[in-house]
Amino acid sequence: MEEKQIGDELASIRSLMERSSKFISLSGLSGILAGCYALVGAAVAYSLIYKGEARIYDALNLHTYPQTLYYLFFIALGILMLSIATGFILTSRKAKRKGQPIWSNTSRLLIFNMATPLLVGGILILIFIYRGYYGIVASTSLIFYGLSLVGAGNFTFTMVKYLGLCEIILGLIAACIPGYGLLFWAIGFGVLHIVYGSIMYLKYDK
Repeated sequence: MEEKQIGDELASIRSLMERSSKFISLSGLSGILAGCYALVGAAVAYSLIYKGEARIYDALNLHTYPQTLYYLFFIALGILMLSIATGFILTSRKAKRKGQPIWSNTSRLLIFNMATPLLVGGILILIFIYRGYYGIVASTSLIFYGLSLVGAGNFTFTMVKYLGLCEIILGLIAACIPGYGLLFWAIGFGVLHIVYGSIMYLKYDK
């Protein structure tokens, strides 16, 4: 009986320490929705880039059709803003339900470690686009996004770190296979997000 009581107390202490050092209010549903947004965006991008009998491995011809580049930029920006807004709203609701503050030292550390690689990667991608290196934009975005998740994973669920490692591996593979960038982008930001979000939702949001 005493051993069971000690075990319960240790579990309670462990849970309390996790709450103080980890941000555990991330919403799995927001991951699912972000993945859906990405898949819709990838479908729209595909319709803009590949026409007629062209296939997904054909070279991008953005020099001939520069307006397409602007469309792709605003599609990506729209997906990003929609995903951030969805994540913030659903995570705020979950944090309120769990009695955890949305703004704390832990959440600030999470955001800082996630935002730094994202900003650096975003600037690098803009440089690549300006220089005309369109073929490595998708792989670069996957790699830097993965790095941001690995950094953020130190301050939230460990599964976020695993998602980041998957994104990095996918980005490296995409870099080795030029011409398949949009496909890998759809898998990384779409499919992986939906899988990750579904697991998170079933495990932590229920």
